[in-house]
Amino acid sequence: MNLTEQIFDYCERQGPQLYAEPLNALSNVAFFYWAWRLWREVDPHKPYLAAQMRWLAGLIALVGAGSLAFHTSATRWASILDVLFIGIFNVSYLIIFLRVVLQWPGRWAFAGGAAFVIVDRIAAMRLPSNAFNGSLLYLPAVTVLIGLTVYARLIAPQAGRMMTGALAVFVVSLLARTVDQAVCASWSWGTHFVWHLLNAWVLYQLSRAVALAARGQNLVVPPRNGETIEAGGKS
Repeated sequence: MNLTEQIFDYCERQGPQLYAEPLNALSNVAFFYWAWRLWREVDPHKPYLAAQMRWLAGLIALVGAGSLAFHTSATRWASILDVLFIGIFNVSYLIIFLRVVLQWPGRWAFAGGAAFVIVDRIAAMRLPSNAFNGSLLYLPAVTVLIGLTVYARLIAPQAGRMMTGALAVFVVSLLARTVDQAVCASWSWGTHFVWHLLNAWVLYQLSRAVALAARGQNLVVPPRNGETIEAGGKS
């Protein structure tokens, strides 16, 4: 595999230059902005939850950095970095949700994350990579997110509504990613930059929803062994 090989995957790129995708590159500023917002909103009085939110904020910034690297250099190594950071965020978010919202023990939360990675990799090998401009590969993540959102609406209605809104915007952002190549003939800039702008907010909003649920706002956690569980606590 030639890691320095250039990849012309998106409508906006018409040449090998660093500045060949100005909108796709500059729109990654949204990831840095929302990561900064999430970092600033961390409650220092809840150190365990604060650590989880700071981890997610850092990953949101890394998603932006990986995407920026790819949309400037357009090389295979940058593409790998781009996908890697998105994958790490997805797995981390699932583990944190299982841990602080569903109150799973740490070993089971990590097992859930590992199971997602396995399913996601199987899907990547079985699903056609070029279908819907590559957006079909997000099917496992969308499926899991729908399940988490439904559960959140049952036990933490306010956080669940926040996740529902984020899920709806994510569907719109995924559509923007999907039609990028299809609109090239009529709109040379493409629509991939819309995916960045919307998806950055989605990651921020999903992270806030976990923090909201873990703080115990509108949270109903079934007791274990007759004891009440403190939301966002450690076991």
